[in-house]
Amino acid sequence: MISLAGRDLLHSWGKFVFTGMGLGLLIGVTLSMAGIYRGMVDDAKVLLDNSGADLWVVQQDTLGPYAESSSLYDDTYRGIRGMPGVSRAANVTYLTTQVRQGGRDVRAMVVGIEPGRAGEPGQPTFLVAGRQITRGHYEAVADIASGFKLGDDVQIRRSHYTVVGLTRRMVSSSGDPMVFIPLKDAQEAQFLKDNDAVARQRRRTAENPAFNRPGTPGLLDAVLASQSANPYVNAVLVQIEPGYAPEEVAEPIRRWKRLQVFTRAQMEGILVGKLIATSAKQIGMFLVILSVVSAAIVAFIIYTLTMGKIREIAVLKLIGTRNRTIAGMIMQQAVGLGVIGFVVGKIAATLWAPIFPKYVLLIPGDAARGFAIVVVICMLASVLAIRAALKVDPAEAIGG
Repeated sequence: MISLAGRDLLHSWGKFVFTGMGLGLLIGVTLSMAGIYRGMVDDAKVLLDNSGADLWVVQQDTLGPYAESSSLYDDTYRGIRGMPGVSRAANVTYLTTQVRQGGRDVRAMVVGIEPGRAGEPGQPTFLVAGRQITRGHYEAVADIASGFKLGDDVQIRRSHYTVVGLTRRMVSSSGDPMVFIPLKDAQEAQFLKDNDAVARQRRRTAENPAFNRPGTPGLLDAVLASQSANPYVNAVLVQIEPGYAPEEVAEPIRRWKRLQVFTRAQMEGILVGKLIATSAKQIGMFLVILSVVSAAIVAFIIYTLTMGKIREIAVLKLIGTRNRTIAGMIMQQAVGLGVIGFVVGKIAATLWAPIFPKYVLLIPGDAARGFAIVVVICMLASVLAIRAALKVDPAEAIGG
C-alpha cells in the first residue's frame, strides 16, 4: 500500500510538493498566531518577574498599576515598611508614552524608580551594558528592544535624558520596551501640564481672594509651589521576608492601611485573565478559521488529485485491489501533504518570528499538538476523495 501511494505520487510529485509548500505557509501563519499568544502571556509573566515584587500595593478598589490607573501618596511606602513580614518596599510609577530619540518615536513604558537603590523591587535587572541610575535627574536605563544605545539623548515629554544602561527583556504586558528614569522625573512627566495650562492655573489661584488676605504672607507662594509638585505614585512594590506567606503579609496591609494588595498569583490572573483575555479570544477565532481553511484546501487538493486518476483507480478495482487499499493510498497522500505542509510551516514560522514587532514564543508543545491536529485534519479531509474513489465503476477502465 505504501509503495502504491509512492508510485502514484511520482507521476505528479511537482504539483504535490508545491501544494504542500503553499499549505505550509498557511500552517506557518497558524503556528505564528499561537506563538503570538504565548508571547503575550510570557510578556506578562516577565513583567511581574522583572518587578522583583512579591506584593503590589495599589489604590483601593482598583486593579492597578498595570490594568487600571492607581494613585498613592509617595510617603505611603514608609508605613508599609513597618508592617510585619515586609522586607523591602519601594515606590514606582508607570507611564506608557512616546519616547523621542532624534527623528523617531518609540512607544515605551516609562518606569519611575528611586535611583541608587539596586536590589530593591522595581529596579532594572539584566543589564547588558552600562550602569544603573545613580543621579536624581535626567538619567535613563532602556531595554535594547527600544533601539536606544548608551549615550543617546532621549526626550520624555519636555525633559531630556541620557541613556546610561541597557537591559534585556524588560517589557510591559503589551510588549513595549521599558525605559527607567528617576522617580521625581517620572512623577513630573506623568502629571505634566503644558505651559499655558500652568499659567492659567497660577492666574486663577492668584485671583482667589482666599490667598490674598492680609496677615497671610507667603501663603500664595506656598500654594503655587504645591500645585507644581506631584506627591503621587502608582504603586508600592513589596518584598516579603523569608518564612512569610504572601497572603499573610497582604491581609494586614489591606486592613490597617486601607489599600488594595495583590499577590503574584492574583496579579498574574489580572494580566492574563483580563488584559490579554480579549486578544486571546480573537487569536483563538483566527486559529479556528485557519484550521477550517486548511482542511478545505487539503480536501480540495486531494479530491482534485483523486478525480484526475479515475481511470487508474478503475483499473485497480478491475484487477481486484481492495477498497481498503485504495482508501489507504488516498489517505496516505493526504497525510503526506500535511507532513510536507507542517515541515514547511514550522521552518517558515521559525524564520519570520524574529521579524514580528511583538514577541513570538514558539514552544515544542504547541508544535507537537499542531502536528497532531494537521494529521487529523488531513485524514478527515481525505474522506470526501475516498468516497468518490470507492464509487468508481471498474467498467470505466475498459470503456475509457
